[in-house]
Amino acid sequence: MTEPQTARRRAWTRERVLDAMRGRLTVSCQAYPGEPLRDPRTTAQMARAVVAGGAAAVRAQGLEDVAAVVAAVDVPVVGLWKDGEDGVFITPTLRHAVAVAEAGAHVVAIDGTRRPRPDGRTLGETVAGLREAADVLVMADCGSLDDAVAAQAAGVDLLGTTLAGYSGERPRTDGPDLELVDEILAACDLPVVVEGRVHSPAHAAAALARGAFSVCVGTAITHPTTITGWFAAALPPR
Repeated sequence: MTEPQTARRRAWTRERVLDAMRGRLTVSCQAYPGEPLRDPRTTAQMARAVVAGGAAAVRAQGLEDVAAVVAAVDVPVVGLWKDGEDGVFITPTLRHAVAVAEAGAHVVAIDGTRRPRPDGRTLGETVAGLREAADVLVMADCGSLDDAVAAQAAGVDLLGTTLAGYSGERPRTDGPDLELVDEILAACDLPVVVEGRVHSPAHAAAALARGAFSVCVGTAITHPTTITGWFAAALPPR
């Protein structure tokens, strides 16, 4: 991080980050490799646009994108580093997590499932190692209730439903997995961020009405290829 970025992150205390996200919208600004929008400068511009529209935080993927977004906006940045395509690939190791923190993220999102991690560390060991290296919040991207319970015990700060329907433990619902939200809220004390298939304002409102701490929307706001596909598929064939 540059000195200005370091100073800006220090200004975002744990309490200030959580207060900014509480009851508000986080927008995930990501593009897949090979897509036209896959460029840190574009990601930063998209981050500015969603903040102008009311986003209280931004989620970004990849070290260059995280750094670019941190420099572009004055809201908390949830950073992650996807490495691979199968199994544990969302910030899969301690090395990835520390790098995301060093890129300037205020919150580091990591795979919060109970699956084996590539470096052999447990989730608890990863969280502990990250806390030794950086003063950041940790968000566990979970796929089930058991994941969330284990992640809370591992010492994370936020529980996300990001991997519900993708880790093999729960069916993939059409919208956000609100049943899982209810289960986690009943069993855990940590703030719950609803993420995954939040495709409409109604979905987002429903998540918060269930008692979620915050809601994160990605595809429905920042992935024009997918959104265009929704509209194209709805039209009658020629």
